[in-house]
Amino acid sequence: MADECDLCLLGLIFLSSLLTGSSEVDDAHVFISSGQNVRLSCNNALHDCKSTTWIYNRFSHSAAVELIGLGIKKDTERHERLSLGSDCSLNINNITEEDYGIYICQQWTGVKGQQQGTDARVFLHVLHVSSSSSSSQTEISAGRSVTLFCQLYSYSDAGVSCDDWIRSEGIELFWVNQAGVKLKISDSRYQISASDHCNITLTTTLLNEDHNREWRCSVTHRDRVQSSVTYTVKSSAQDDPASPVIPQGVRRATDDSVCDMFLQYFQSCDLTVVTVIISEPRSDQTDDGCESALHVIVCLNTGS
Repeated sequence: MADECDLCLLGLIFLSSLLTGSSEVDDAHVFISSGQNVRLSCNNALHDCKSTTWIYNRFSHSAAVELIGLGIKKDTERHERLSLGSDCSLNINNITEEDYGIYICQQWTGVKGQQQGTDARVFLHVLHVSSSSSSSQTEISAGRSVTLFCQLYSYSDAGVSCDDWIRSEGIELFWVNQAGVKLKISDSRYQISASDHCNITLTTTLLNEDHNREWRCSVTHRDRVQSSVTYTVKSSAQDDPASPVIPQGVRRATDDSVCDMFLQYFQSCDLTVVTVIISEPRSDQTDDGCESALHVIVCLNTGS
């Protein structure tokens, strides 16, 4: 029975927070990219955090969740990623796209638990990018197509779509190239599409010169950049360089005692070119200070 009363009280607290809407404390909007850490300020905090309660809601019609109750962290699904700052702020580590929503900081004091002051509401918007490849570094061969999906996850009130809310708040999503130039739908190389203002998709065919090229999805709020996510293209052709061709007449040797071998070849060869290719270095060193490693020494004789 006590648990049911607590749940009812929490629901009434949250409903009251949404219905009152306007308060002395301005609503805050925080934009963050998935994978980052964020700090949500509590602008109504008292002298300590023993009276601080943080509640969260992802949708206007979903149940409220108490994350922090009177300064104590609750055992929620993501409690390991949450912490309460010394200034009563709520810290969330390793943000995911599921963390978006409205966070409300309240102060409760007294034996009867009376709320002090007004709610401090923080709207957390999460920018997330995925691709037709599975990693943040798209590894794909030149001539193949890659699609990048950028979406802004935001809380919206009942009856108000994300698209309507974003337009009313002056929020924009767009892609920029490595030089910081906004990509346009009219650009013949890119196919940019958006089913609404909450997402934008970039499709392009990779070229050889796209190795290490970056594309960035950015979000602006009233013409100010709030967050961005960068995707780097790594051509798979660059990962497997061809083995060096050893010309005829070249002597090749592999040995761990590289210093002695190098000196031996250096002194014995009437050479024009000596190339040392180093691979698989090891941390151990010989007594003379030369690093021991697996080496390939190529000695080209002028007389051969």
